[in-house]
Amino acid sequence: MKIKDIIEQQGKSISFEFFPTKREEDEPRLFDVIKKLEILKPSFVSVTYGAGGGTRKTTRHIVERIMHETSLTPMPHLTCIGQSQEELRDILRDYRELGIENILALRGDPPKGTIEPPAKDGLCYARDLVQLAASFDAFSIGVAVYPEGHIEAPSLESDLFHAKQKIEAGADFAITQMFFDNRYFYDLVERAERVGVHVPIIPGIMLITDIEKIQRFSQMCGTTLPSSLVRSMEIAASPEEMQKIGIDFAARQCSDLWQNGVRFFHFYTMNRADTVTEVLRNLSLDRLLADKEKELTVANTLG
Repeated sequence: MKIKDIIEQQGKSISFEFFPTKREEDEPRLFDVIKKLEILKPSFVSVTYGAGGGTRKTTRHIVERIMHETSLTPMPHLTCIGQSQEELRDILRDYRELGIENILALRGDPPKGTIEPPAKDGLCYARDLVQLAASFDAFSIGVAVYPEGHIEAPSLESDLFHAKQKIEAGADFAITQMFFDNRYFYDLVERAERVGVHVPIIPGIMLITDIEKIQRFSQMCGTTLPSSLVRSMEIAASPEEMQKIGIDFAARQCSDLWQNGVRFFHFYTMNRADTVTEVLRNLSLDRLLADKEKELTVANTLG
């Protein structure tokens, strides 16, 4: 089912991101995580794609297994940097034939140590990939947006201009990069509405379990970490205490979003089921979303 239709019909959703394992022997553990989170009935799940198509075959393999072995709706990430247009068309044709109906279209980053994409006729921007995917008339297309602006954007206005271009090229919805201060998300939604972007903007929620790792990641993508959170995690007495702090923080963040009308949540799971499950349990989001499903079932029955 297309995510655009799922969003319109459900009105509320949770979704999860997974990344392909580097080693084949780790794949059973990943699918153990996927099976555990399947119980929560997410609206869809996404599978990441390495720089320059670095995990192309593995991403496809994971997506195909999700389709055949679970009840989940998968959405592969697809990046355009480092690949020719014909390679991208081949991937999209293959996904269409496989029965995939959803794509997250991203610019992506060049492979480590390179600057320019090696493909001479490759696409340089996500909007061009959106346009290419839309030409197949087979996919619901998602794109990335940045509450604090893309790290390469000279201004928030410039960043939003590019986001609008992606929407106008054919994207149905957007998922944000991680953020830890909800004011950035609310500001993004408000600014997007002012310039005529009316597709659903889904907050991407990162669960922090390792402060040093997330600090490095935040520096790479220009995301602000609250100083109070950093201090709390740095003085944590154990990894377990650090994880509890991260779970509590994410639960408060999601609770604030919920209270302010947000009904879609996309969790960057880091291929872990325990932390996501605990956040949802704290929030009772799984119960609230299940109640929504019951409402839809009753409405369909009465209709």
